[in-house]
Amino acid sequence: MKVLLSDLFSTLVHGGDASRDLVNARMGAVLGVDGVAFQQAFDACSYERFIGAYGDLPSTLRVIAERCGGAPTDEQVAEATSLRRAVAQRLLASVPATTLETLAAFKAAGWRIGLVSNITAETQLQWPSSPLAQYFDATAFSAELGAAKPEPAIYKAACAALDADPRDCLYVGDGNDNELPAAAALGMHAIRTVEHADSDPTWQGPTIRTFADLRGQLGQ
Repeated sequence: MKVLLSDLFSTLVHGGDASRDLVNARMGAVLGVDGVAFQQAFDACSYERFIGAYGDLPSTLRVIAERCGGAPTDEQVAEATSLRRAVAQRLLASVPATTLETLAAFKAAGWRIGLVSNITAETQLQWPSSPLAQYFDATAFSAELGAAKPEPAIYKAACAALDADPRDCLYVGDGNDNELPAAAALGMHAIRTVEHADSDPTWQGPTIRTFADLRGQLGQ
């Protein structure tokens, strides 16, 4: 194996915590609707947001607010958009130094590195300025591809961008969205990390404590 594919949230960086839910509820209040109802509606349409079904972030927030009975102004949408983008920026900046060192070690050893991530439009826009971007040769973003894990298309897009056979790929993720069995079904060597979240405790395959533990794969 000389190709490393990685998930993003809860694998390379923290996936968010209760504060994220608070921000989502605050967005609802800013948009003129019940905060809890907005948070629930926001979570309920995660797949649609992942594949970019509603367009960019401002359009997405407007659609969800209208579903909750609101009619937000452009100013309200702009304020809510800023709140959400700040969350994405904070999470992308939270990458541990050991993770960056591990990615650098894989690059130095000649591995090609790709990202396979279920993300919404605001995160994709901020990716190029994140401390992680310099280590990746290719990205497969769900919002750009219109396909989300565990659908095979998003994994295959990453492999195609790296000119790689799935059987030659090491895939690491926390296990959310059933990503690990889906990667394994394509022939990838899937490894779960529990550094940021124990998202798939039913996973029977290999598990590492931190992303940095992947460095043990460099000697194979």
